[in-house]
Amino acid sequence: MPTSRLTPLLETKLDALRQSGRFKGADTVVRGVLPPRDGRGPRYLLEGYGDRPFLRMNSNSYLGLSLDRAVIAAEEEVVRLYGTGPGAVRFISGTWAPHVVLEARLAAFHGREAGMLFSSAYATVMGVLPPLITDKTIVISDALNHNCIINAISLARPAEKRIYQHLDLDELERHLAQAAKTSRRAIIVTDGVFSMRGDHAPLDEIMKLANAFDTLFPENVIVVADDSHGVGGFGETGRGTEEVSGGSRVDILVATLGKAFGVNGGYVVASDTIIGYLRETSPFYIYSNPITPGEAGAALAAVELVDSPHGRQRLDHLRAMTARFREGLARMWLETVAGQHPVVPLMVRDTDRTARLVAHLQANGILATGLGYPIVPKGDDEIRFQMCADHTPADIDEALSALEQFSG
Repeated sequence: MPTSRLTPLLETKLDALRQSGRFKGADTVVRGVLPPRDGRGPRYLLEGYGDRPFLRMNSNSYLGLSLDRAVIAAEEEVVRLYGTGPGAVRFISGTWAPHVVLEARLAAFHGREAGMLFSSAYATVMGVLPPLITDKTIVISDALNHNCIINAISLARPAEKRIYQHLDLDELERHLAQAAKTSRRAIIVTDGVFSMRGDHAPLDEIMKLANAFDTLFPENVIVVADDSHGVGGFGETGRGTEEVSGGSRVDILVATLGKAFGVNGGYVVASDTIIGYLRETSPFYIYSNPITPGEAGAALAAVELVDSPHGRQRLDHLRAMTARFREGLARMWLETVAGQHPVVPLMVRDTDRTARLVAHLQANGILATGLGYPIVPKGDDEIRFQMCADHTPADIDEALSALEQFSG
């Protein structure tokens, strides 16, 4: 079928993206990985750059587990036993023993009754929120929540949606007080770690507010947190924002296997009843293939590794590298956002200068990601640096040196 009338319309929209600075362009293609050597961590080979190695400081693999031999070996073993793919959605024929074992292990890791796997964390949020939102539900959301939360709320069409300014708990409290007059159910939804800034939600204080207002809502105040950037790489034992916030547990916790755990897929942990309800009602679970059995086996190995003395050592090293980088930015009087997480944003606050600095870093063998509007609010243009446990002190110093050399 011809698309002659549609094509010019799409070209116009692409041109508008280019003119506004929102055009992402072609993906960077990684064609090889060089192992650590000479006191430096892994280096990456890119398509079009020959044999020039690059230091990657834009990866969510906070613990470096995607290259861990034990995790790789676990995936290989399960693939040999079960094959490469699940073959179908789970209720038809696609549930394999590794899925069930992993769900139980994730629930135990987080101290919950049950867990449930999805194809990604994005799909998890899209699959969890709409089944829990009715036409008598108000949803109250942090202004800087991830795109998946925004889209999940839009898909669900709640009775009302309210947005509170980033981390403004006084405004959240006012929204709860007003919503109690009209709504049967309230859902507070927040990121655990906010991926563009590296700061985190005070989940303990949010839970206190939820508990204080709970009796005013016939169907409760429910707190949902997407801690995809927190779980595995944040907290003394990798339990994420709940651990950093004093151990207070939210009602429904969403996280990912594709960041600190180094594999792929998303999951949710909660009570037996909530997980049972979601298994029967969530289309993103019912009608989508699960992660592969091999990925489930690799993820189980990653969770076991994090929950071990070796995992604590990786977390300790990750915190040390994060502190080293933050201290370097402070010495150069460069602006960042205070926090403990390995996401360390360099606030540039200018679109053109951000692009020039990203190009300068790449010219010096450093891969970092510039972020501008609409990914971040206008005036919050930044370069997001992400520390990983496979970074070394020499790697951190190399990146800081490249920043210091920028003149422009």
